[in-house]
Amino acid sequence: MTDDRSDARLPGDPAGVPAEDPGAGFQAHVRTARSEFEQHVAHARAEFEEANERIKKRTGRDLILAILIGVGIGAVALLSLIFVKWVFILLALGVVVLGVVEFSRALTGSGRRIDLAPQLVASVVVLLSGAFLELWLHWVALFAALVFVVVWRLIAQMAAADARPYTAVTSDVLAGTFVVFYVPFLASMAMILLRQEGGEWWIIAFIAVAVVADTAAYASGLTFGKHPMAPRISPNKTWEGFGGAVVGAVAAGILLGVFLLGVPWWAGAIFGALILGTATTGDLGESMVKRDLGIKDMSSWLPGHGGVLDRLDSILPSATAALALYYLFAPVVAA
Repeated sequence: MTDDRSDARLPGDPAGVPAEDPGAGFQAHVRTARSEFEQHVAHARAEFEEANERIKKRTGRDLILAILIGVGIGAVALLSLIFVKWVFILLALGVVVLGVVEFSRALTGSGRRIDLAPQLVASVVVLLSGAFLELWLHWVALFAALVFVVVWRLIAQMAAADARPYTAVTSDVLAGTFVVFYVPFLASMAMILLRQEGGEWWIIAFIAVAVVADTAAYASGLTFGKHPMAPRISPNKTWEGFGGAVVGAVAAGILLGVFLLGVPWWAGAIFGALILGTATTGDLGESMVKRDLGIKDMSSWLPGHGGVLDRLDSILPSATAALALYYLFAPVVAA
């Protein structure tokens, strides 16, 4: 008795040729496509990591971490400015406190004597007075904060009785007052701007222009940079990078001025150019300070960026410029 199953054929199949399973063919196609996709992803990832290592070797920064941290902080600041202003004030206060701590530590490491407790008290007073008090009271608060810092340092020096040279004591006092001016006072300009009608949009605009200028300078400098801009202050900055920053800042100023601030295009161009000037000056200024202190970064609190002040060096002086431009162009917007 024979087994009829051995001769079973699907209708239309040639004799001796086994039937193909359509499902198996589809699965093989999916496996092939998946394998090719994984190969492309692995290749792209390898190229990105190689490029990131080249950038890290040249600049000392981790590009991936820098982007993630920058986007995260920027998103929090943007959302707070648009929806809840008091959250932005708290964010600014936290950033100022961290900036004062790391700047004071850097100065102390270079041999200056900076008293952290009065610095923190003065910073809180100056920043919050800009956020909540009238302008003349803000100046009174600034003067009182400076006197507080100076008197504390002099009393602490007298109590130490260690025969510290007069020039060193003078340097300590000047360094302490500079901390107050550089971090909380410049940041308080943004707080004054925040109190103005529509001031939050001006804060968003000037920060955006500073970030665009910095990013454009970074990208164009890496791509085309050959001629150092200020080799004794910041060796990595090039004129090609500055050219990219000019294009990016002016273009961003025009677009933000027209569509966000409601000013004419020429006012937006002025806005972008002036913010570029203050941002570049602040960047080079902090590089000079760090070179004088013998450090590369103010701290390592922000992976991929350095310290808090390493991210604020272009933003802090730009707040004053943005406030001045607000007062200058407010009549133009109203008209």
